[in-house]
Amino acid sequence: MRKNSIKNTRINGEVQRELSEIIRTEIKDPRVTGAMVSVVSVEVTPDLKYCKAYISVLGGGDAAGDAITGLKSAVGYIRRELARRVNLRNTPEISFILDQSIEYGVHMSRLIDEVTKDLKED
Repeated sequence: MRKNSIKNTRINGEVQRELSEIIRTEIKDPRVTGAMVSVVSVEVTPDLKYCKAYISVLGGGDAAGDAITGLKSAVGYIRRELARRVNLRNTPEISFILDQSIEYGVHMSRLIDEVTKDLKED
């Protein structure tokens, strides 16, 4: 199976949808529920053994680290819930990776707004 096959794309979408639902509704860890945590994207390997989940956290730098730590401590429960909800041959081992692209985009947008505001004043 190729990496970009239709089947792999569907599995990535389904796993992303279920992971975000599990994190939003099932996880009770205050490190995770204290910040707004969203699943940006998911990459499941073609053999369904491993999964990289890119997580975005809205909040300060400490909130992001705490949320990733909380998710890593709850990875067993998350994997069990994922196995119960998604019918796959293998339930992948999940690794959570902090994705700061949304935060970076907001920062760049603010910088652009400041520059355009200065240009309008001149």
